[in-house]
Amino acid sequence: MTTTTPARGRRRAPSRMERAAGRAAALQKPRVILALLLLLALGSVMLLDGYLRSEIGNDARVRDGAAYDEVPRKILDGGPILTFSGGTAKTQSVPKKTIVLTFDDGPTANWTPEVLEVLEENDVQGTFFMVGSMVSRYPDVVRTLVDQGNEVGIHTFTHVDLSYQSTARLRRELKQTQLALAGAAGVTTTLFRAPYSSEISAVDNYSWPVYKELGGLGYTSVFVDTDSDDWKKPGVSKIVRWATPKNGQGAIVLMHDAGGDRSQTVAALGAYIKKMKAKGYTFTTVSGARAELDRAAAAARGTGGTAGTAGSRQVPGQRTDGQRSGPGSAGTDPAAGAGTGAGGAAQAAQRKATGATLYEGKALVYAVAVAEWVVPALSWFLAVVGVAVMGRFAMMLVLARRHHRQRNRRRGRGGGFRWGPAVTRPVTVIVPAYNEKECIANTLKSLAMSTHPIEIIVVDDGSEDGTAEIAESLGMPNVRVIRQENAGKPAALNNGVRNARHDIVVMMDGDTVFEPDAVHQLVQPFADPEIGAVAGNAKVGNRDTLIGAWQHIEYVMGFNLDRRMYDLLRCMPTIPGAIGAFRRDAVLEVGGMSEDTLAEDTDITIAMHRAGWRVVYQEHAKAWTEAPGSLKQLWSQRYRWSYGTMQALWKHRKSLTDKGPSGRFGRVGMPLVVLFQIVTPVFAPLIDVFTVYSMIFVDFRAALLAWLAVLAVQLVCAAYAFRLDREKYRYLAMLPLQQLAYRQMMYLVLIHSCVTALTGGRLRWQKLKRTGEVGTPAGVN
Repeated sequence: MTTTTPARGRRRAPSRMERAAGRAAALQKPRVILALLLLLALGSVMLLDGYLRSEIGNDARVRDGAAYDEVPRKILDGGPILTFSGGTAKTQSVPKKTIVLTFDDGPTANWTPEVLEVLEENDVQGTFFMVGSMVSRYPDVVRTLVDQGNEVGIHTFTHVDLSYQSTARLRRELKQTQLALAGAAGVTTTLFRAPYSSEISAVDNYSWPVYKELGGLGYTSVFVDTDSDDWKKPGVSKIVRWATPKNGQGAIVLMHDAGGDRSQTVAALGAYIKKMKAKGYTFTTVSGARAELDRAAAAARGTGGTAGTAGSRQVPGQRTDGQRSGPGSAGTDPAAGAGTGAGGAAQAAQRKATGATLYEGKALVYAVAVAEWVVPALSWFLAVVGVAVMGRFAMMLVLARRHHRQRNRRRGRGGGFRWGPAVTRPVTVIVPAYNEKECIANTLKSLAMSTHPIEIIVVDDGSEDGTAEIAESLGMPNVRVIRQENAGKPAALNNGVRNARHDIVVMMDGDTVFEPDAVHQLVQPFADPEIGAVAGNAKVGNRDTLIGAWQHIEYVMGFNLDRRMYDLLRCMPTIPGAIGAFRRDAVLEVGGMSEDTLAEDTDITIAMHRAGWRVVYQEHAKAWTEAPGSLKQLWSQRYRWSYGTMQALWKHRKSLTDKGPSGRFGRVGMPLVVLFQIVTPVFAPLIDVFTVYSMIFVDFRAALLAWLAVLAVQLVCAAYAFRLDREKYRYLAMLPLQQLAYRQMMYLVLIHSCVTALTGGRLRWQKLKRTGEVGTPAGVN
């Protein structure tokens, strides 16, 4: 054993990258927060979109054995307009020969404008009971509707049956719809119609408390006299007939401008209006009908509308002394102040929205506009990403099978696969080591068992734990220990290359152990003079823990599918630091291991491609490495890997325009790496978020089946990779949990890296804590 120790001097000054890393260190936590905030913002937009589409909390009114004994008989026998004045329930009926056209469940972008066109042509106004989520999605339609003189009412925000909801949910549904109306058209309203309601005689013990609560809040509940049943699409003639009141009675008529194909409703509406006008009917709104009733009652008593006369209606939520109280107070409920004024004349149910209500409403409408644009665009984009991911799986399986069959041909079939004449000359193995006291002995002992002649150079990179002394104490004759001040792994590897005695150098990590024939298998491709570097097969040694098992699955799939694919396409992106071999002259030709990036292995691999060398994968050269044993260490390692890969790709971005054979990586490898190692993984969390969104808001069964189908495809790919590498299938039981937990962490790591790259930060090499639990090859089989 020989030892080389350079002269000690003053400790070197920090490098530019290290100084930048120090300045950037304080920014890492804010970047993580920024990445999480971006995900949170997207999740919030998707939740808002799902809520707007009324797919959550939506239910049907199915009620058996309804009871009515708690509802006053005078209410059940009364008219369709229900108010509470001074806490007393009162009803009103529409005057004779008067029609109040009401439309439920809108607005929509297609049918509501057509309904409005018919109303305008016939000089008729209607009352539209709107669903708040629809108002938020189509504010322009609501604005046009109000500008034409039509009246609006609330039909809840999510079209939920309020009979089964809490008071808090009731108030939330009202407030959200009021805000939507304020943001869309600058108005609020006191009119309300409950979903699934019909005639007032259908009010039962379940719904009566809801209407009392609404009355206390200042709302007027509106029922129907005549239902056109247009939602059944029975034909124009039947809609007209069913909507016609009997014996000249006045009526509140129910139609719909949403909820499906409303072409029959539009066609019937014009015919209905003409028919009823011909019979002497007049058309008005709910507020217009109430005003007419109040005027008639006042005239009949000759009071001129004095408060308290028959037919008058007290202002909801307003005391007789003019002072507002309760829920109708300013700033507490958008319905405040609307209703009947002093003197008994009915005012319009609408009032102009002001103050916080107006601004909150506009904010809601703007947020909905963003959600309405983002979610569909995202769904299309993720569909493209999903197709790309599935295409990648298919391509990996096909090319991996072809690679395996090509490299493992038996000698009876075309003479078997050979790189050329067997490579038997000695090679140099370089072991960079920094504080590797737990692992260095096992690493060197595994190399001592090598079946190929080697010299071993241990480059001690300023270790402070006696790593060099342990290497020297083993007394191995073919080991040289070179000490240097701490300068980083690239500098240690370059030092080893300069001191290598042979033309082929094998590079490994100080925590890795080789199988006895690993070196021999690794150097055989160099029989082909076009090959400049060879990637080996790195395997996780500490796979008995949950984190280790997850990484084991990842390594097997990555090395046995990805690398085989890249090998056949002649665009291998990375020679793993744990086990790789290079022609010494090729390394020197490209300038050695660069310190420009944190992924020096990816950097030099791309550089060798651009220099015209071929890089291949040797599946039979196996090494065992110690994977991070904690989530914190795993995050640090993958963060460095991801960020370093981005640095390397950016450094070699001009490879996209390289010509000739040396430009193959830029034409094929660069796009594949960017697409499958950066773009799709960055957006993969969105696929998971969208899957959850679909499960909650769209179709749980279909979304679950789609997720299970993707998992099945991944399981097939993993099983095939395990088969190629002759691994035990039992670890695949961890795959579902890996997809639910481990993969999400890897996504966040990559997003963190992207944010760091976009904000111009730099990272320093982060040393992982080792345990030395990966022993000699015999101990990890």
